[in-house]
Amino acid sequence: MAGGLLVSGAIAALFAAAIPAHGAGSSFEDPPADKIVIKVATVNGSGCPAGTAAVAVSADNTAFTVTYSDYLAQAGGNSDPTAFRKNCQLSLLVHVPAGFTYAIASADYRGFAALQRGASAVQRASYYFQGSSNTAFRNHSYNGPYNDSWQATDTTEWAQLVWAPCGVQRNFNINTELRVNAGSSTGTSFMAMDSTDGEIDTIYHLAWQPCPAK
Repeated sequence: MAGGLLVSGAIAALFAAAIPAHGAGSSFEDPPADKIVIKVATVNGSGCPAGTAAVAVSADNTAFTVTYSDYLAQAGGNSDPTAFRKNCQLSLLVHVPAGFTYAIASADYRGFAALQRGASAVQRASYYFQGSSNTAFRNHSYNGPYNDSWQATDTTEWAQLVWAPCGVQRNFNINTELRVNAGSSTGTSFMAMDSTDGEIDTIYHLAWQPCPAK
């Protein structure tokens, strides 16, 4: 997986009309006509063993999707004591059309959780460009009893968007984490960013703006 995965083109699972287009200066720009290309530089973590995470880019350059196939944390019952926390750090090399910069405007996470009464779980994520400060983690909590699909969305206002440096190639890093706490429960509880009958996509929506003229 590390260093060699080149992904481009459309996938059917992407949400339609991910980012609206608005005027320049204070809102979203239209995405560039040229395609972006994403290479996975490194992938590390207990939630994304080698070969279990993949990336694809939407046809309209408004989003990219990370697909996990083995991302599950569990606690209680006969669970491995170390399985309560799973994490994944993706370092992506994003090639964007000349003259543009991008930021992550929102991120959608999906999965399935089965939490016993008294158990709880949290999904968290942060994002940063190579050489810049890590953003604060965004947390989404769930309490048992719970036995259903889950979806969490992180949204950033325009004024708080962190833009990729213009004219410099910097890797974009995504840190995600799942934690399950058995609490007062006695059975096994789990939270997954995957499923038994397919793969769950995590979708990152892009905002664009032109780089300043030199």
